[in-house]
Amino acid sequence: MNTTLILLAPRGRMHTALTCCLKLCLLLSALVGQPSQAERLKDLASIQGVRDNPLIGYGLMVGLDGSGDQTMQTPFTTQSLNNMLGQLGVTVPPGTNMQLKNVAAVMVTASLPPFVRPGQTIDITVSSLGNAKSLRGGTLLMTPLKGSDGQVYALAQGNMVIGGAGASANGSQVKINQLSSGRIPAGAIVERAVESSLGGDGTVMLELTTSDFGTAQKAVDAINRNFGPGTAHALDARVIQVTAPPRPEDRVGFLARIENIDVAPSQAIAKVVINARTGSVVMNQTVRINDCAVAHGNLSVVINTEPVISQPGPLSGGSTVATQRSQVEVSQAGGALQIVRGGASLADVIKGLNTLGANPQDLVSILQAMKAVGALRAELEII
Repeated sequence: MNTTLILLAPRGRMHTALTCCLKLCLLLSALVGQPSQAERLKDLASIQGVRDNPLIGYGLMVGLDGSGDQTMQTPFTTQSLNNMLGQLGVTVPPGTNMQLKNVAAVMVTASLPPFVRPGQTIDITVSSLGNAKSLRGGTLLMTPLKGSDGQVYALAQGNMVIGGAGASANGSQVKINQLSSGRIPAGAIVERAVESSLGGDGTVMLELTTSDFGTAQKAVDAINRNFGPGTAHALDARVIQVTAPPRPEDRVGFLARIENIDVAPSQAIAKVVINARTGSVVMNQTVRINDCAVAHGNLSVVINTEPVISQPGPLSGGSTVATQRSQVEVSQAGGALQIVRGGASLADVIKGLNTLGANPQDLVSILQAMKAVGALRAELEII
């Protein structure tokens, strides 16, 4: 269809009108060309191989103020202490019953960041393994942290500060926050690095956070527009193969430019997520419903139990008997048939569901029934 634009203006103002028209057309073209709700590629994808590696270790914490493990109930604490003292040249006579209160067995966990080098420090988390009441004010002794391959990648040691507090006396106890675990900032020194051959074969793999064919194709198109055709290829709905520069020193700037490319992700599939334990219902903006009729009623059961004492008469020789008397009441609120109109937006869907007057827990059953009859145009996921 051809569109003719007619401008009515005096002869002297014809040039000004044409100029304004051209500027308006250029502005509209620029607005149409801009991506809507674009996000950086670094927020949508990660680089394959660039990840953290979990570390774990077993150690001892000393210097506790009488709040350590009860060694009779946690024999591994005493065994660990004997092994440590033996390595330090201290011999404990066999059969010695050590009653320790200031020592606790702990598990130490950490995450080894990518590209970390020996000599750098990482944060660690220390958690009680036995029955210690508190780790407040304790000192972690040197603990090797191992990876999944059994190799030692870091050594942990240091003083732990806990943000909680607690006190107990005569069976009463008051506790604020957690006292059996805490963190030690920069509490471990890296001893071994994890080698990463990033782009060593001439390619870099980008992995989308959420699998989506549309988003993968848009990311490929955006990369090829910035670096030239053939730079990126989508292998599937999640992985994108990118040709990297041959020299390692050029890959850092290359990946930095890729991460800052704006990509407008495709609209997600309509989904309703229901938490069966808490009754929470969350739906995204693409959820739609068709016209349907719903009848909803509440059923409540109330049980009251009262003790009844049967007292025998004087000089009857009987005994006092205590029994329980219960009263059960069942009430059901009327559920009139309500028409839920189909909506073309999330606001229409919420407005239609609110007409039912159901609480979130009841809404779970209603949504499941609407999905069964085909009125809910969304994927239903229960977690």
